[in-house]
Amino acid sequence: MGRETKETEENRKTRHKMVVVGPHVSIITLNVNGLNSPIKRHRVAGWIKEQDPTICCLQETHLSPKDKHRLRVKGWRTILQANNEQKKAGVAILISDKVDFKAKQIKKDKEGQYIMIKGTLHQEDITLINIYAPNTGAPKFVKQLLIELKEDINNNTIIVGDLNTPLTPMDRTSRQKINKEIIELNEKLDQMDLIDIYRTLHPKTAEYTFFSRAHGTFSR
Repeated sequence: MGRETKETEENRKTRHKMVVVGPHVSIITLNVNGLNSPIKRHRVAGWIKEQDPTICCLQETHLSPKDKHRLRVKGWRTILQANNEQKKAGVAILISDKVDFKAKQIKKDKEGQYIMIKGTLHQEDITLINIYAPNTGAPKFVKQLLIELKEDINNNTIIVGDLNTPLTPMDRTSRQKINKEIIELNEKLDQMDLIDIYRTLHPKTAEYTFFSRAHGTFSR
């Protein structure tokens, strides 16, 4: 099942319970479904400038390691990427020039499925993980990744991205039952004290970030 361009500031965002202090920080996330077209890159750059976030996380950039320089946005010079040689998947994190950010540690995979950055933002510790889960076996993939990164995840961790996994029946218009893999993923999230921020703030709201033409369903 392919993914189309979609955008939301709280798109599949999970994080530890965290007390936010200091300057306001905004994070947006967008599945761009490929950035090899110059026109597409121009439009995405324009969208980022219009939103003016502190941090922008992109999924499915489809850029190879040698093409990563093609992603440029004026005002967001710090761009950290995980790219795939086969021009599929691919994730990126863009940090605004307006903020005091220092990266201390970066982890990423060669498949372009995730990138993790540990650093400081306005002198506050932050760990940011941007994930693009594969269409097949997404819940299992995310669960395994959380296990692998367990030692890096703390109360200053924010996880964003496209998990390709509705965590509750409310997150899909078909109200499809939650299968065993998603149940196990939710259990792992609970064990690690990770919460879905959107669902926590909007427990009864049905809003969606993706429409599947093949299935005629909306999901988040």
